[in-house]
Amino acid sequence: MTAVRRPNRGPRAAAHNRAALIAAAREAFATAGYDASLTEVARAAGVGQGSLYRHFPDRVSLALAVFEDSIAELEALAAKPGTTLDEVLALVTEQAIAQTTFITMVSIPPQPDPRILAVRERLARLLETGLAGAQRAGRIRADVSTGDLVLAVGMLALMLTEIPASERTETAARIWRMIRHGIES
Repeated sequence: MTAVRRPNRGPRAAAHNRAALIAAAREAFATAGYDASLTEVARAAGVGQGSLYRHFPDRVSLALAVFEDSIAELEALAAKPGTTLDEVLALVTEQAIAQTTFITMVSIPPQPDPRILAVRERLARLLETGLAGAQRAGRIRADVSTGDLVLAVGMLALMLTEIPASERTETAARIWRMIRHGIES
């Protein structure tokens, strides 16, 4: 039996194909991690590999497109007046549980790709304000740096990649209890 080939819709299909590739990659990265097969991503999106590489010339480009919504959501929360470090870390944790690949990619050094470093800086900036407020309130020790928080988030995400999805929420809560014990005043 031969597969039915869809007609080529050309440039009209570009936006649809890009969205399908991002959705397929989000699922693939969530289940198989950053090293998920790009061939499988293209297949799941219903497009050829040529279409994949026209939209995303490399794995990093695809991963960053998948996770742009997540970092934007974090930035929006951090920009709200009165947002606490706890609220930002709760959303980071929620994202780490669902998208361990993204959080690991942007929080564990060294990452030589400047695009990843730029996202890492975005993550650090949104943690920085909350950390400063928590330190002024005397809740977090003064010697804890933004880099320390980014590293803690990375350690959390790395640990979550190694356990079944069904255990991630409970494990994340346990990890944060231990981290908080070490950073609180």
